[in-house]
Amino acid sequence: MNKIVLLFLFLIPLAVLPATGSQQYGIHQPDSYSKNFQPAAQERLLFILDFSNSMTESLEGSRKVDLMLNTMKEILPKINPDTWVGLRIYGHRMGFTPIEACRASKLISPITTNNSGNIGAALSQVKPKGMTPITYSLKQAIRYDFMGFPGKKHIILLTDGGENCDESPCTFVMNLIRIRRDVTIDVIAFNIKDQDDLEQLECTALVTSGKFYNAQTAAELLNGFNNSIEAAKSVDAKIVLPK
Repeated sequence: MNKIVLLFLFLIPLAVLPATGSQQYGIHQPDSYSKNFQPAAQERLLFILDFSNSMTESLEGSRKVDLMLNTMKEILPKINPDTWVGLRIYGHRMGFTPIEACRASKLISPITTNNSGNIGAALSQVKPKGMTPITYSLKQAIRYDFMGFPGKKHIILLTDGGENCDESPCTFVMNLIRIRRDVTIDVIAFNIKDQDDLEQLECTALVTSGKFYNAQTAAELLNGFNNSIEAAKSVDAKIVLPK
């Protein structure tokens, strides 16, 4: 995607979408958000990891899924127990129809504190099988996984391929930021060669003020995760609305 197009996006006035659009993107303004409400809210972190069939392909003498799992084993113990963190996966099953395969996305470890052990245990039970419903996974995460959480939401999305379920994650986040700015998406593109896929994924990150990592090796994969987690360390945030 042309970088000029992305820049133009931020320069044009952001339109207010109708109520149906807000519902589509999981928008809900809690009643407690009055002008006198100033909560201290920790950032919520959610991993969204790829278990599509292509993750069984070989890289550096190992399956890509094994490289991902080994990396997660290394980084999970580094996460502060006080951090609110969860795990969603996608591509872990097929289905009798393409529609079913493109709904293969599941929150297998809800966002909570002291959760690294649970995430590691859940990951050990998953096998790569299906397609790559990236956009559907982002919609589910934003609409449901973060429900009831104030403050910043930080997604770390890993994929080894582009969207293949007839949707566009770039288009989705362009519409999303028109109605909410509390979601940041870091994208780790793992061993992806297709330039169109890379541009879509880079757009998904940059439009949400996230980071994009083009990881072609296991070492670069680890570096991407480490950098994202470092940026996502829990912080106190205050929402201060004008009087």
